[in-house]
Amino acid sequence: MSWDFEEEDRDWPLPMADRRSLFDPQPWREAQADCAFALAQAGLAAGRLESRLTPMTGPARAGALRRLALLEAEAMLWAQGSPLARHEIGLDLMAARAGTDLDAMAQARWAVRRLEGQGDPADLRGFLGLHRAEGVDAPEAPLGRLSGRAFDHAAEGFLAAVRGLEPLHPLARAPALRLLWRLYDLSPENAPIEAAVWIARRMAADCPGLPFLPMGRAGQPADEGPPKHRLRRHLAALADGASAALAHLDRVAAWSARAGVETEAIKGSNAARIVAALAAHPLMSTAMVEESCAISRDTAERLLARLERMGLVREATGTRRFRLWAAAI
Repeated sequence: MSWDFEEEDRDWPLPMADRRSLFDPQPWREAQADCAFALAQAGLAAGRLESRLTPMTGPARAGALRRLALLEAEAMLWAQGSPLARHEIGLDLMAARAGTDLDAMAQARWAVRRLEGQGDPADLRGFLGLHRAEGVDAPEAPLGRLSGRAFDHAAEGFLAAVRGLEPLHPLARAPALRLLWRLYDLSPENAPIEAAVWIARRMAADCPGLPFLPMGRAGQPADEGPPKHRLRRHLAALADGASAALAHLDRVAAWSARAGVETEAIKGSNAARIVAALAAHPLMSTAMVEESCAISRDTAERLLARLERMGLVREATGTRRFRLWAAAI
């Protein structure tokens, strides 16, 4: 396989001669062999997370995936220097006014939806949400993005290079994929989150119960060092991210059990319905609680206020209008 390199790319930490080895599959295969134990640990952690999500159906599964997608999008945005809290992203997704960086919020909205399973990673133009314009062949679009046939050519070259990495285990390809994404200039400099989301989805291609593999705050290690060092850091981050995601779901389950016990004294079944709804959804408006639990607006407001006083739920917006509620995990 041949690679086309741009000599003027000065952002890379390695000299050109050493840089070429990073795109040769053989050094990565050797690194994978050296990291066999770390690869097994990462695979075990990913398998545990998938086994937790696979039996889930309906609102419970959708809510769990939304929780994990919000956590991962938050981590990815912090890694690229666009700090947004998960509740801000959730507010935006629910059409609330969060008053934050509009560009970062647009990236967050795109990331959450892709992490939840939208888009085909094999169709890079569609996955990135780029609209094809007939007759356009401009070398760059605004913000430094390739467009038209220039983007299609880069995407074709990137996917061909990705196929060259197929001898590697799916969990071990990410460090090389990050490098390839940069090499083919598929994203503007201010949007490394696009590569991170695509790779998270690609790693989960063989996990039918899991649309993406989370890596958390450690998911964007510094691009430096030989393949073995890069791969070892990646696999450690992957194991930690999957374990952290599983721990988050465990905390939700523990909260649900505790809230169920503490609300037993409340007359009727409405409190239990609200607890079940907030266990399934990371954020809910009062109207959503009303509809989901089949109760009146007054009952929803009264019980949510009571659960808040009990320390079981929290209000996420800090406002009097369009208030959103979450489990106090």
